[in-house]
Amino acid sequence: MNTPLINLRDARADHTGPGVPSPCVSICELNERDSSCKGCYRTLQEIAAWGQLSDAQKLVVWQHIESRQSA
Repeated sequence: MNTPLINLRDARADHTGPGVPSPCVSICELNERDSSCKGCYRTLQEIAAWGQLSDAQKLVVWQHIESRQSA
């Protein structure tokens, strides 16, 4: 199985701060087909909520991001 382009393992390797790293890669463009970001694969709801999510909830979002790329 291929590793998703945007993945938690790589994000953690690049992250120097505490907590779960953001998946944002500064490519903010909407995929009109499924209303997700073409850069980080999050939905608009996930992007808007990110700052208020617990680390456990952020990890769930990461699972969704990785599964969206393999779909």
